[in-house]
Amino acid sequence: MRKIMVCVTEQKTCDRLIMFGHDLMLSKNDELYIIHISRSENFLNISKAGDALEYLYEKALEYGANLTVLKSENVLDSMVGFIDKNRITHVVLGQSGETQKENNIVYGLTKIMGDKVKIAEVPTFRPSE
Repeated sequence: MRKIMVCVTEQKTCDRLIMFGHDLMLSKNDELYIIHISRSENFLNISKAGDALEYLYEKALEYGANLTVLKSENVLDSMVGFIDKNRITHVVLGQSGETQKENNIVYGLTKIMGDKVKIAEVPTFRPSE
């Protein structure tokens, strides 16, 4: 059984990540988790928190996923804790824009988790010019 965690940030750009995670499901017994971890006091880093939460909730319903929203100053530690607690097997993340390894969340998660989970880094979509 696969347990797939999709990490989302900005609500409107997360659909492609959720679809990617959903496509990793092989059976009806697999589980999909959508998680957002905010560092900010301003919930989900936007002023219209209710709209963002409603959007994520609708996406969770659409894809049959569990939705979790956490506030944490240490996003990486929170991700690792969620992975361990829920026995996650696959993690889907958007491509990091951070070039320095010590600040790159994908690199940090890969370094901590090793081969305990499969990590998919989904490239940022850029329309052709």
